[in-house]
Amino acid sequence: MNTNNNNRNRVIKLVIGILPFYLFTFLPLSAQIRINNGADSPLRKLQIAELAITNLYVDSVDEKKLVEDGIRGMIEKLDPHSSYSTPKEVKEMNEPLQGNFEGIGVQFNMVEDTLLVIQPVSGGPSEKMGIVAGDRIVYVNDTTIAGVKMSKEEIMKRLRGPKGTKVKLGIVRRGIADTLTFIITRDKIPVKSIDATYMLRKDVGYIRIGNFGATTHDEFCEGLKRLKKEGMKTLILDLQENGGGYLQAAVDIASELLQKDALIVYTEGRTVKRMEYKAKGGGLFEKGQVIVLVDSYTASAAEIVSGAIQDHDRGIVVGRRTFGKGLVQRPIDLPDGSMIRLTIAHYFTPSGRCIQKPYEKGKQKDYQMDVYNRLKSGELMSADSVHFSDSLKYYTLKKHRVVYGGGGIMPDEFVPLDTLKYTQYHRQLAAKSIIINANLRYVDEHRKALQQQYTSFENYRQNYEVPQELIDHIRAEGEKQKITPKDDAELQRTLPYLRLQMKALIARDLWNMDEYFAIFNESNDAVQRALQLIDKKK
Repeated sequence: MNTNNNNRNRVIKLVIGILPFYLFTFLPLSAQIRINNGADSPLRKLQIAELAITNLYVDSVDEKKLVEDGIRGMIEKLDPHSSYSTPKEVKEMNEPLQGNFEGIGVQFNMVEDTLLVIQPVSGGPSEKMGIVAGDRIVYVNDTTIAGVKMSKEEIMKRLRGPKGTKVKLGIVRRGIADTLTFIITRDKIPVKSIDATYMLRKDVGYIRIGNFGATTHDEFCEGLKRLKKEGMKTLILDLQENGGGYLQAAVDIASELLQKDALIVYTEGRTVKRMEYKAKGGGLFEKGQVIVLVDSYTASAAEIVSGAIQDHDRGIVVGRRTFGKGLVQRPIDLPDGSMIRLTIAHYFTPSGRCIQKPYEKGKQKDYQMDVYNRLKSGELMSADSVHFSDSLKYYTLKKHRVVYGGGGIMPDEFVPLDTLKYTQYHRQLAAKSIIINANLRYVDEHRKALQQQYTSFENYRQNYEVPQELIDHIRAEGEKQKITPKDDAELQRTLPYLRLQMKALIARDLWNMDEYFAIFNESNDAVQRALQLIDKKK
């Protein structure tokens, strides 16, 4: 018994002795962490508890899971945005922000247990080898993936792989009897963070940013240059549903729109000194009207850009109050590839507003229900239902207009949510994938005819009408799953938006996302309000 105790004590001393170095090694170099490891240290208490459970508990335990659960338990008692991620979650989370992954380069969807290629990625390995939209991938290497109920995640795992490795694909192509074989050499596939860039009118450009990643600034600059060549005098920057991303990407975007040395954002925390981020000068669009579109899902880095534009009176913010995520996370890499994202500071707009909305530590569920509660309270339908305390009042830096902090960015022009546009009938059709499946089948069957008839997008936009038989097919598929409108009034409210959505989806599959948003934005209330404001100013 004494021998076992001595061994356990040696293990405890060994772990306690090396742990401070171990943690410090895997923290960012800029992190200043002082670790108290004395007899009364909470850290020592935690280590002894973990070792006691691992070595003495009556049943066997998964030590790795035990530690992970302990980390999660601690973090759950903090703010809503500190988090722990497993190695797999870290990889999946970083791919869209880093701007690339390694694979064959196709956009696809599943239709009746078969992988249908929607579009090969432009310049990617699949396009170079001759794979085209409408192809069906039926096997990967020697494994059949069609008609076998394989999950999308499992299929993606087989298609992705390290750059330079090869994969054999079996392709079924409409009009060709035999299965075609392609050997694709995997490569880095770019992931775009900008969803659309196009001219809304002859002098109005539109850029929609999906998230702020490593390549966003370069994409944004390319888009600005292109639109300026096409005559852009006013920029509509769409940040609706943009959940944020990298701080530096947001700073770089704002820097293209603001004058030299204009403060964009600053951060400050209990142990983190104030750090300011300013415009570099020489931006691509320092002059010209700017309108920023936001909604309740505009968060974090997207709120930094919106707040900077508003505080400097550089442009107008249009839409609904943003999410209110103004907490700075520092990634702390752990040795197994997992990561802690720990909140260390707050974001502040140039006027001094804190972006973060109120929260109670450890009450993540209440925090997550905030947007739903806004809907229930009527805030999304009327700006008058939003009330800020006078203690949160600030002023813009040039025109000295009143703005408020402590709860996201309140737009200059409020656009109510049109709850009648999205009927329950439409939501059910979409949730059951009936709309997207109908779109995929229709384009697959009519792609060549559509491409021959509509040689330009402008011709398509002006003349194409969604055929009634396609709408009838969607309704019939809905009825098979007991999805029907509650009355004729709901059906009549649903049909115009459904037709517009189908036209936009077909445009996406024939061209790309620019064309999708060019159609879809015809019904986007925030975009239409922005255009009204531009006309009013003229």
